[in-house]
Formats: sequence, C-alpha cells, structure tokens
Amino acid sequence: MAPLEQQWVKVQQKTFTKWLNSKILARNVQIQDLIHDLSDGVVLIHLLEILGNESLGRYASRPKLRVQKFENVNKSLEFIKGRGIQMTNIGAEDVVDGNSKIILGLIWTLILRFTISDINEEGLSAKEGLLLWCQRKTACYDEVEVRDFSTSWNDGLAFCALLDIHRPDLIDYDSLDKSDHRGNMQMAFDIASKEIGIPDLLDVEDVCDVQKPDERSLMTYIAYWFHAFSQMEKVENAGRRVEKFVQSMAGAWEMQNTFEKRMRELLRQITEQQQTWEDTQFLGTYVDAKNHALEFTGYKRKNKRAWVAEKSDLVGLLGNIKTKLSTYRLRPYEPPADLSLEALDVAWAGLMTAERQRSQLINEMIRDIKNALRKSFADKANDFALALNTLSASISGLEGDVDDQLRHTQKISESLQPLDEYLNIIAALDEQCTEANIEENDFTTYSYDELEYELGLVRSSVSKKLAFLENQMVARNMTNLTPIQLEEFESVFRHFDRDLSNSLQELEFSAALASLGLVYDEEEMHEKFSETSGGRDYVTFEQFIRFMVDETEDQHTAEQVFESFKEVADGKPYVTELDLRHSLVPDEIIEDLVKTMPPHRGPDLQQDRDVPKFDYITYMEHFMNTNTNAPNGKVNGMK
Repeated sequence: MAPLEQQWVKVQQKTFTKWLNSKILARNVQIQDLIHDLSDGVVLIHLLEILGNESLGRYASRPKLRVQKFENVNKSLEFIKGRGIQMTNIGAEDVVDGNSKIILGLIWTLILRFTISDINEEGLSAKEGLLLWCQRKTACYDEVEVRDFSTSWNDGLAFCALLDIHRPDLIDYDSLDKSDHRGNMQMAFDIASKEIGIPDLLDVEDVCDVQKPDERSLMTYIAYWFHAFSQMEKVENAGRRVEKFVQSMAGAWEMQNTFEKRMRELLRQITEQQQTWEDTQFLGTYVDAKNHALEFTGYKRKNKRAWVAEKSDLVGLLGNIKTKLSTYRLRPYEPPADLSLEALDVAWAGLMTAERQRSQLINEMIRDIKNALRKSFADKANDFALALNTLSASISGLEGDVDDQLRHTQKISESLQPLDEYLNIIAALDEQCTEANIEENDFTTYSYDELEYELGLVRSSVSKKLAFLENQMVARNMTNLTPIQLEEFESVFRHFDRDLSNSLQELEFSAALASLGLVYDEEEMHEKFSETSGGRDYVTFEQFIRFMVDETEDQHTAEQVFESFKEVADGKPYVTELDLRHSLVPDEIIEDLVKTMPPHRGPDLQQDRDVPKFDYITYMEHFMNTNTNAPNGKVNGMK
C-alpha cells in the first residue's frame, strides 16, 4: 500500500470510528478497532437499528462460530439493501475477514445516506449542496476560499469563519493570528465540541499536517456542522416568529415585563454586591488591601454609575407605563411589592450604608498594614544590626594563642549563614514596604541596603581573619624560613590574592613569583604551577610557602638576582620603571627601587631617550662578592 493511500486509510478509519461511536453511544457500546470490531456483525446491527430507528429482529448477540458472524453481517447487508441503498462488491466475508477498504466503503455509504444525503441546497447533490452551504457562509471572509473538502480547510480559518458567522459570541475572528494554522484549527474543534455539541471526529493533524486532507473524513465532519447550525437557524427563525407576535401585543404589556425584568436584575445585583462585601476575606497584606481598594474604586466608577442610571430609567419607565395605560383607559399597573420603587429605595439605602462601611474598612486596613510593616521591618533590622555589631566586636577583640583565635573565628564564620537567611526575611519585608509605598520609618535608622553592605563587610572581615590565622599557623611551621622571608612571602601572596580567596590562580601565581625574582618561561611556569597545586586550578597559601621554601635557597643569591635584573631589562645595562611594571613587580617595590638605584649615565635606546633610566649593575655590585661585568659599547642598538 502506497504511503499516501496508507494515510487516507488511517484517517478514514479513525474518523469513521468516531462517527460510529457517536451513533451507538446510546446502546452503551463503543469500539476501538473499526475493522476488527465489526467482524461479528453485532456492532453493525446496533448501528443500523439506531440509524433506521427499527429492529432488525433476532440475531446472534454473542457469536462464536464463523457461520454466526456471517448470519449477523448478512442480516445487516440485507437491511441496507432493503432501504434502497446501493452497494457494490460488498459481501459478508469482506466484513468478517476484516477487508479494510470494503469496510471503510460500507461505513462511508451509511454516512452518505444517514448523515449527508439530507443536505440539500437549491436541488444540488448532497456533496454539492454541502459545499455551496460552506461557500455561502464563508463568502464574506477574505482569508477563506472553500473550493473543496480537502486543501481548502488546511489553515483552520474556514472552521473559524463558520463559527463566527453563526456564533460570534464564541469566537473573536478578527483577533485571530491567521498564520497559526494548528492553533486556529484546535480552537475551532474545541468550541465545536464543547459549545455546539459536534462530535470530535477529526484531529488537528488530520487536516493541518497533511498536504491533502481526506475528503470523505472532512465531509463527514462538516456535515455535523451543517446539521448543528441548520437546527440553530430553525430555532432562531422560530424565535423571530415569536418575537413578531410579541411585538404585535400591546406596548404596555411589553413595557411592564421590561420594567419587572430590569428591576429584578437591579435588585439582584445590589444584593449580590452587598453579599460579596460581607463574604470578603482580607489576607492581611498591603497588596491584597490595595487590590480591594482598586476593586472598590472600579465599583464606584462602573457598577454604581450604571445602577444610578438604571434607577433613574426605571422611575421614568414606570411613569411611561402608567401614562400609556391611562391613555388607553386600561387598568392601572402596580408592580409587585418586591419590585416596586419603594423596595428599590430600601435596597438603595442599604447599599449606601454598606458602601460607607466598606470604604472605612479598606482605609483602616491599609493604615494598619503599613504601620505593621514598618514595625516588623524595624524589629528585624534592629536585631540584625545588633548581631552584626556583636560579631564585629568579637572579631576585633580576638587575642591570645593563634589556635584559640582560629577556633573562635571559625565559630563566628559558622554564625554567618543564619544571618543570610535572616537578611532574606528582611529583604522580603523591604519589598513589601516598597509595594506599600512606605518611604519613612520612625522605628529604625537602618535600610536593607545598609544591612546588606554591613553584612558583606563582616563576612569579608571574617574571611580575612580566617585566612590570616590559617596562614600564621602555616608560617609558624615553616621553621627554615627567617621572619623577614615569611613576611615578604606573605606580603606578596596577599598582594596578588585579589579576590581574598586565600589562593592564587596560575596568572596570579606567576606574577607573585616574578615580583620575588623568579621568572620562568610559559611552559616551565605551567609545570611548576601544576606541581605546586597538585593538579588543581589554584595554589593555597601553604602550597605557596612550601614552594618558596624549596626555591629560596637557590633563588636569592645576588648573582641570580643580577641575572633576573638582566632579564627584566631585556639585556640593556639599565632598567626603566616601565620594564619593572611589565615584569609585574609590585608598585611599592618599584617605588623603593627607583629611590635606591643610581641613574644610568651610559648609552641607551632611542625609545628610552626621554624616560628615567636606572643603573641596576652598579646597584647590584653592592650585594655581590665580585664586580659585575658591565657591558661596553653597543647593547641592543644603544650608543
């Protein structure tokens, strides 16, 4: 079977199954597989009895033998032929053996006869008449052109147009996104099913997702639309006839009914409004109270104004009724006591009382909520500030043994997490105060932003204190370093630990080593970083100190420092301040060097002609056992 043929067979089978199920629902019978479930003839007999509105007589209600199934199907086929329905090449064995094409053809024949054949427009055939009906109903919609029962329906707009022309109260056609084919189709199907009662014979994908929708399936489905709206038009026509009759009645009778209807509705709305106010529950939040205030304002601008106008109209209408009856000398009209003007006056007075009470309640609620918000925020903010001050005092007051200080600082650090949660509570209160337009608060001097900033300061202070104490313990254990070396290494580490994480990234590690005179090429530096960090992407203070311990003995000789100066100077007999900065030497070290190194008097490069130059050779001779061999003549293009 070709793919296109498989597609229409699948769609027809699904659509016809839904059509059949919609018919046999009254018998509490449903099928799942159209081909298989018709094979014993029982469901087919149910269907024909419902369609023909008569009994087919005795049959095997629970056939087990093949011959019983044949008898049931033959009884069904004979009934169909007896109704004058032409069938070609359809035998009982086709149904019993599940010949899908034959079964689909049989069901289509029944659909034509019992669902579509009664459609008649200007004497045309059922198909032509149904198509003409669709074209007439959608003619005024520019985006819709119904040419057939296939591709004309792909975008869903034809279905939407049929809904709009018959039930504009159920769909806003002009606001549709005309490019949303699936969305428009699904909306039309849903409205047709839920509001009109049209069975769900088709799915959106059966029409939208195929190049050429199945004609028979579409005709079956659209026929239901025709019947539904045709019946609706009959009802509407009947209503119009009643309307003409009523209009022919005396004007006074109509005016009396109108008065009573409108009076009853006005009194109902007034009572309902008062009951709504009595049943209202306040949530205790400013947003809720403000919403109630907005609703109350909306009531006064819309509902109340409409009721005032209606009240005036009813008084005038009753006067016109009395005048009209008096003119024709008819019996005077007195409305029922519960619909009289006196009853309206009593109801209106009750509404005015309820309105005043409602206004007072909302205003008091808003004032109370604002004051409660101010007090609640202030209590939390003041407590939080006290806690921060206590922690700050605890940190600054730490003294004694480093181990004891570290333990105390760690406990202080652990106490910061509850403060974060407490600050979240304050943030929520601050947001509520903002929503309530509270700008002043006499109960506290603190704002949320201030507390958040001060918590950050305390957290930073604790982090710095922890890092300092931990590093002090590390430094204390490095017994082979002099105090001066430890201080120098720690100072450099602190300088390059920009984010106060007590660790150095690879670039920070490289810069720190360079500032201490340890300069390596990129590959060698990466290798040393990996070895020192143990494979992580950062180096701790302890790892840094241990590295410096390992490197100190052979990195701080005067000869090696002199070589480092030469590398910084790129072979020149002098260095500039820019050379030192490019080698990431800390600013404070550069300031000391430029103060102590003698100025350079010899040859220089053209680009350095106008900047201060410093003689690192003479400077280093003071620290070396032998004089350095200062370069003579030209050095890197210098004269």
